[in-house]
Amino acid sequence: MTHRQGITAMLLVTLLWSIAGVVTRHLDSAASFEVTFWRSAFNALTLGVLLAVLRGPRVVWATLRSGGRTLWLSGLCWSVMFTAFMVALTLTTVANVLVTMALGPLFTALLSRFVLKHRLALRTWTAIVLAGAGIAWMYGNELLHSDSRALLGIGVALAVPLFAATNWTVLQYSRRRGAEQPGGGDMLPAVLIGALLSAAATLPLAAPFQATGSDLAWLALLGAMQLAVPCLLCVAVSRVLHAPEMSLLGLLEVLFGVLWAWLGAGETPSSSVLAGGTVVLGALALDAALGLRQSSTSKPGSAQPQTGTRMRA
Repeated sequence: MTHRQGITAMLLVTLLWSIAGVVTRHLDSAASFEVTFWRSAFNALTLGVLLAVLRGPRVVWATLRSGGRTLWLSGLCWSVMFTAFMVALTLTTVANVLVTMALGPLFTALLSRFVLKHRLALRTWTAIVLAGAGIAWMYGNELLHSDSRALLGIGVALAVPLFAATNWTVLQYSRRRGAEQPGGGDMLPAVLIGALLSAAATLPLAAPFQATGSDLAWLALLGAMQLAVPCLLCVAVSRVLHAPEMSLLGLLEVLFGVLWAWLGAGETPSSSVLAGGTVVLGALALDAALGLRQSSTSKPGSAQPQTGTRMRA
């Protein structure tokens, strides 16, 4: 996968991730931990099939047994991201959850800077600041007028960018280790670990089960297309994009989520949302364009620059 293909794949990832909010608003009876359990269970089922096809059952099992702390740490991060995101959606608005997740690029940039020693380019720091300002502009009023339940939801949602930043950094570390050790660094099974841990943790809290047939169909869609497929793509993308770049592109989930809510749930965005979205898109477009230009001018076979190129739920 080239750098340009990695950016395209990450855009698809954020588009698929962004449907969670609008889909949950169409559920009939399922709520809170039951929603999380079914989504994670369908995610694990889909991942099991996909990984068996991509890697073979024996290879997947061998990787789970020998993956070591890095693989299981990434799996733990995925499980927290899967669980916290859906629980937060049941406590507060889609907008509040997404704006909290928009802190991801800052957390990721700082963590990769101090843990992996990545020297972030000025263009990436500028894009992070501009995108953060755009997000704050979009949802400032919602955050200022939140009740106690909504604030709890925001607190739960805060776990998503924190563990996402940790996860992207772990994936970058694994990529570096895999480059040094032939056959190493396969992190795809970590997504399966995360799904299984999330389903196991929320199963005791999901009773009594109240999901209708329609709810199960929607949750199966989320498990397969909103989690399994994009998360596997995300792991693959981590081999060509640095953690801060992936997290920055991940901000598009906020804009896509607003668009889905507008089209699918009748939530018309305000003028501040449109204005802030323009700032975010501009920052992302500028950083991506400069990154592509830098990548295209690099010498073949040279190492990727340790600059501002970088990285749910």
